[in-house]
Amino acid sequence: MDIFSIIAEFLRTLLGGLGLADWFVDLIMAIIRAAVLGTFGLLTFMLLTWIERKLIARMQDRLGPTYHGPAGILIPIADGIKMMTKEDTVPAGADKWVFNLAPILTAAAALIVFAVIPFGPDTGAGALVGTPLNIGIIYILAVGAASVIAVLMAGWSSNNKFALLGAFRAVAQLISYEVPQVLTVVTVVMLAGTMDMVQIVHAQTVPFIFPLFVTALIFFISGVAETGRSPFDLLEAESEIVAGFHIEYSAMKFSLIFLAEFVHAFAIGAIVATLFLNGWEGPLPGIPYVWLLLKGLALFFVMIWFRGTFPRLRIDQLLAFNWKFLVPLSLANLLMIAVGDKLLRDAGVSSTHNPWVWGLTLFAANIVLLLVSLGFLSRAGRRARMREQAAIARRREIAPAAGR
Repeated sequence: MDIFSIIAEFLRTLLGGLGLADWFVDLIMAIIRAAVLGTFGLLTFMLLTWIERKLIARMQDRLGPTYHGPAGILIPIADGIKMMTKEDTVPAGADKWVFNLAPILTAAAALIVFAVIPFGPDTGAGALVGTPLNIGIIYILAVGAASVIAVLMAGWSSNNKFALLGAFRAVAQLISYEVPQVLTVVTVVMLAGTMDMVQIVHAQTVPFIFPLFVTALIFFISGVAETGRSPFDLLEAESEIVAGFHIEYSAMKFSLIFLAEFVHAFAIGAIVATLFLNGWEGPLPGIPYVWLLLKGLALFFVMIWFRGTFPRLRIDQLLAFNWKFLVPLSLANLLMIAVGDKLLRDAGVSSTHNPWVWGLTLFAANIVLLLVSLGFLSRAGRRARMREQAAIARRREIAPAAGR
């Protein structure tokens, strides 16, 4: 029984003598769950903004926040106060209802992902577990579509051509990277035999990061692209479209959009930890929530590392990388895992019998697939560079002749 069930039973006992129906207790519990989820999202947003500022500063040989609390820890609180006190503006030609609803929908889409992420085992007093949906992973994919709608609402309702251009670009990016993400989810479900997030953790006799290494890599890259973080941050390419779909937003509405980005980024880390890194399980028992949070923060650190390392891609490069590399790699990976798992099972090796032999054999197959794929990618890159160099050489030969 989780902590919310304990509170619900206490309320039913307390209010039972008053003759109140169960629906009233369910309503109170829904409000409590929403408050806890909103508080968790706000605290996560504050912590992650501070962590990113400090880490990016260190990567760029700067100090980062130093004033206002030890190591600038109070800076996120000051940011919150600033956002709440700034003037809230709405463009004169904007569709006000849609314009004001878009940031709320963006933040809600990022927060409700946590409804099915298990932070601990589904049994035991005090365990905090997301709603045990038997199609939890499908729920996560479906909720991701809400953010696409919110981005389009924000760009269209702003009555700004740069915002609309940023929204169209964002929708193209988000929808494109849904395809390899869905294919990787199919691979996970195929091995786990379930769509329930809790049961996927229980199915990992070997962490799925070993037999599904390429799957985890594709899912993580697609998740980074869906959150709009570097090097996939074309949603807010300041040098091209000023600031993207949210250019007209200010004050708390602007803050809600960035809350969604950081909370969604941490959610991607928590989902990857659940699907591929044994979820809440760790070397020391009794602290499941801590292990999942640490794994999620470690993956968020990798996203920060990406931001401090890679340059921003062009929109054509971003879409070509998805459709010409990630999608074919996802299909090849799905076929390889299906055939490899079947052959190993026929040989008497499975995730339940000789799990580490099964996991490491598939891991070796993943490495071979990855090396072959990178070889094809490198070859295609060399050909593209040779074509570009040949075109430059032809232009140089034509220029003097044209001058004469």
